[in-house]
Order: sequence, then C-alpha cells, then structure tokens
Amino acid sequence: MPDVHVAGQQLPVAAASNLLDNLLNAGVAVPYSCRAGSCHACMVRCVAGELLDAKPEALDAQQREQGWRLACQCQVVADVQVEVFDPQRDGVAAVIHGHDWLSPHVLRLRLTPLRPLRYSAGQSIQVWTPSGIARPYSLASVPGEAPWLELHIDCRHSGAFVSAARTFQVSDTLHLGALQGGALQYDADWHGRPLWLLASGTGLAPLYGVLREALRQGHQGTIRLLHVAREPAEHYLADALNALASEHAQLQVEWVLAAELSAALAELRLVSRQTIALLCGHPEYVETFARRLFLLGVPRNQVFADVFLPHAR
Repeated sequence: MPDVHVAGQQLPVAAASNLLDNLLNAGVAVPYSCRAGSCHACMVRCVAGELLDAKPEALDAQQREQGWRLACQCQVVADVQVEVFDPQRDGVAAVIHGHDWLSPHVLRLRLTPLRPLRYSAGQSIQVWTPSGIARPYSLASVPGEAPWLELHIDCRHSGAFVSAARTFQVSDTLHLGALQGGALQYDADWHGRPLWLLASGTGLAPLYGVLREALRQGHQGTIRLLHVAREPAEHYLADALNALASEHAQLQVEWVLAAELSAALAELRLVSRQTIALLCGHPEYVETFARRLFLLGVPRNQVFADVFLPHAR
C-alpha cells in the first residue's frame, strides 16, 4: 500500500487509487471543478516519487518539468510526496482594475497582474479568490491592447466563485494560476482562409479575443461570427461586435436566439473547404455546431473546439 506525503501528513492509500479522491478524503484542501483535466484547479507539485498520469498532455512541458500534475488525472502507484498549489506562493497577484456588468448575467472583470504575463488571444487562466476558491476563465483580452486581462463571468447559475465575484471591488487583489493553451487561437497561416467563429453564452469571450487578434494581423479572408443566447439581452457584446463589423467589410456578425438555432445553422453554406471553424461554449451547443459543420463537409482537422464543462461543485 503506497503512502502519499502531503502537508506534514502521511496517508496510506490503495494502490492505483485516484490522488484527488485521496486528498479530499483526508481533508486536504484541494480546489477542483471539472475532474476532466481541463480546468487545472487541482494542480499539485510532485516533490518526490512519481504518479501515473492519465492525461500528461493537459500540462505544458515547462509545467511538467517543474513537477506539476493534475490530481484528478493521477493514480498513486508508489510512495509520493506532493504539494498543493498555493496561490500566494505559486501564483501571480493581480489587482482588480474594472468590475462591471455587460448584461444582467455577465460580469466583466479586468485584472492587472503585478508582473507581466505573456499570453495569446484565446487562452484561459486560473483565477483564485482570497478565500482560496479557484475557477478557470477564458481571456477576452488581446496582448498589447491594454495592460489588463479581461474575463467574462457567467453569473446565471450560483456557485462559490460566482458568489465571491459579485462582491469583488475595484482595487481588490486576486491571484492567477498558470495559463492554459486551449484549442482556440489565431494562426497567421489562416490569413486568406474563411474563418467561422461559433459561440454560445460566454464562449464568446475567447472568440472575441481571437477575432480581434485576426483583425490586428490583417486577416484577409471572410470572417463569420455567430453567437447563440437564450434571450436578446444575453448577446452581451452586440454593440462592440456590430461596431467592428461596420469597420471591417470581411466581418459578418449574426445574433441567434437558442430557439432559432436549428434554422440559423440550416442556412449555413460552405463556400470553401479551406474554412477554419472555432467553436466555444456549452457542450450541447458545441456538439450542435460540430455536427452541422461535419454535414457541411468542413474537414475535422479544421474544426477547433473548447467546451465549457459544468462545475463539479
């Protein structure tokens, strides 16, 4: 029976058992969310020994070299010593620069890191509250456009982080974890190809960043952005995106209500098999988008998706 050494404790555990489950059962405070290796909330550093990692590709090479692992994806197969991610020690402090509502349910949070962070449009980042609640959020900001990082937080459903976010104040300090690559980014090789951006809810946030990055790099192909929402007020970036469309002839923006989505997707026509499609949002909508693109004949290797998984707690 292997032992897990953590926070001064020695925990005998069953061989091949899940590390996150063992830590939680022992009362070790480990944040977690998706349990799928996507949110990165349950990062731990492997100090001694090694774990059987079911999803090593979830972290980049530098993170793995530093010993970081995702507890939800690791099995304990031998004695191991781990440290839980400490936002004060391992994260980057960031001051709240802006806190305002883009719609009745979407909170815009602008954070200024106390040291520069290198990131790409479309990436996501882990955000920690002072009380130790962590959630991953996609970035709506574009490098070089402003000194802050912009997040769009869906507050429609209750949750520990959402409850805390409602009470944040300008000048409060949060902490940031590691940036995550994600599937959404702009590739300069797409310069002349049609680009489709299909989003639901706050899945629009990273695509808003990718769109602005594409325009910044002088994208010459047509760009079609479609956003689906339950009600008109939830098309929360309508003014900003309509303004961009008026400035860029190649950009077409379409606002669709959920009840009308099937009809709207039925009207999509593929003008080129070189089309690149980026999808983001709730799993149900991403699957619907992907199914329609498949039927249209968009090659699978030209479709990139990021699914916003429901939180486990």
